[in-house]
Amino acid sequence: MDFSIPVMRNVDDLEWLPSPMPGVERKPLAREDAERGHATSIVRYAPGSVFRAHPHPLGEEILVLEGEFCDETGRYPAGTYFRNPPGSSHAPYSPEGCVLFVKLHQFAPLDSEQVVVTSDIVKGLPFDQPYLLHEYHAEHVYLVRLNSASDFSALFGAVARPFELLVAEGRVIYEGVDLPALSWLRTPDIQSSQLNVTQDSLLWLKFGHF
Repeated sequence: MDFSIPVMRNVDDLEWLPSPMPGVERKPLAREDAERGHATSIVRYAPGSVFRAHPHPLGEEILVLEGEFCDETGRYPAGTYFRNPPGSSHAPYSPEGCVLFVKLHQFAPLDSEQVVVTSDIVKGLPFDQPYLLHEYHAEHVYLVRLNSASDFSALFGAVARPFELLVAEGRVIYEGVDLPALSWLRTPDIQSSQLNVTQDSLLWLKFGHF
């Protein structure tokens, strides 16, 4: 939780931990407290899992990585991105099981836009064309497909700034550290020239939010 230092997590090195609900497990990437406050995690629902209805006082941000995530508002297959704003609540479940990237309690209080970006966007996303998922003041959230010929600095600039990355698919190297699929990086001053893509990859990126 120290935002002044870089953090890199390879999910393969982390164990699944139980949640309060049977069948729902998590790999915490950053967590303020056990069951409340700021949290960034990889979450896995076993087939047929249900999570009790619960509120999100400072919002919830989700990228569906595998399977299909559901709640009373609809069904969200792999590739869907959505934001449930502060004050929202839901009762999620997954008939077939799913894996999610989840960020809790991290919205600006007045960032109240409900956002749903369908999986069709991800399926049709061309290389080297970042897709803006959401922006609020300095915060910008993207999905981008890159390959070994991509120039990250040319796409996003070489200026150091607060940055967060999830490798949704593929593999990248940052400052010599190998980051395979589902690895996570957060740094107060991204060095764009040090991020190299070694294979076809899908990245979730966030700038300027801390």
